[in-house]
Amino acid sequence: MALRTTGLSADEALHALDELKANDVRWREGRAFTLTYHGGDDVVALAEQAYQRFSSENALNTDAFPSLRTIQAEVVDIALGWLGGPPGSAGFMTSGGTESILLAVKGSRERGRRERNVTAPNIVLPTSAHAAFEKACYYFGVESRRVPVRSDWRADSAAMADAIDDDTVLVVGSAPQYPQGVIDPITEIAAIAADRDVSCHVDACMGGVILPYLARLGHDIPPWNFAVDGVTSMSVDLHKFGYTAKGASVIAYRNKTLRSYQTYVTNNWLGGLYGSSGILGTKSGGSMGAAWAVINHLGDDGYLRLAAQARRAADELVAGVQARPQLLLRALPDTCLVTFGAADAESLDIFAVADALWRRGWFVDKQGPPASLHLTVNAIHDGKIAEFLADLDSSIDEVVATAAGGREAAYGTVE
Repeated sequence: MALRTTGLSADEALHALDELKANDVRWREGRAFTLTYHGGDDVVALAEQAYQRFSSENALNTDAFPSLRTIQAEVVDIALGWLGGPPGSAGFMTSGGTESILLAVKGSRERGRRERNVTAPNIVLPTSAHAAFEKACYYFGVESRRVPVRSDWRADSAAMADAIDDDTVLVVGSAPQYPQGVIDPITEIAAIAADRDVSCHVDACMGGVILPYLARLGHDIPPWNFAVDGVTSMSVDLHKFGYTAKGASVIAYRNKTLRSYQTYVTNNWLGGLYGSSGILGTKSGGSMGAAWAVINHLGDDGYLRLAAQARRAADELVAGVQARPQLLLRALPDTCLVTFGAADAESLDIFAVADALWRRGWFVDKQGPPASLHLTVNAIHDGKIAEFLADLDSSIDEVVATAAGGREAAYGTVE
């Protein structure tokens, strides 16, 4: 597309964007079980208005925008409350879970260099840990040592202990891990890391907001946060079960010394002292302002209500999957991530079922191995599971009748 000789009017530009969105998944109607989170029309409207107010403000230098310094400090404090942060804990806002994870790996590499003179660093993590850890290892020259999970999909802490050596700078657990939605044995993993004086990161991007509320609702939640000795850092995404606008996450550390290893400062150019808390330089205040607004709008009681709605919908979906003999639930989820495959992969192509669901307006993630459908259930899905299950039945019938095959899909794209 070439740049137009004469520009569009504002109305024309917005109309063209609306046309481009015509075939997108209708997430506001609860038709997406991935990528988006909907805490209510009022929450979405507030996030959009708050984002607009700060969309051009730049958190690169909060001397110019002290509002963003205050916003970040207050949002991080609230997140530390969810994560059980002890006195002296600290963190920064980031653009998302991937940036938070990259910074955790970068920080652990720097700690290993400075405190133990590690020159060939590695991290030890289960095969279920997020792909962003692989990305971080690739970016920062760190070896990734993946350890197979147990039969229940949780991290095998004993095998992870065996994989650690003198060059290990980080051990990873998840709360929950994304693929099957179960919480790793964080107490065991953190103890192993502490015994070797190695950093321990808990990826709570999916669970950091909702887990405290599920516990208060009476669900049995294993230890997972800073209350566990040995946990040195955690990541939590606010734009997931925090229901804020996209581009808001927090990377948290047990103390400011650990946090300091992720920052970058240089004066080796002609522009003066340059300092950055994360990967980004320029950082839009839009997502930060939206996060502050949504979190303070919902409050503690609002998040308790949304957690109850999301878990109710997830439990209904789990029961529906278990009631269908053609399907096999991968694990009972610890939060609201539901994963299932075909009971007999020879007779039912589960990826073809996903394609059939998409033709009916539902978007779900395809993942594997093993070939599975992954559904992130959140508050918008409360009251919509029965409709989904009816279309799931129709999709299964269609695939069986036509012996259709499906194609594997990517979790993310590069185009």
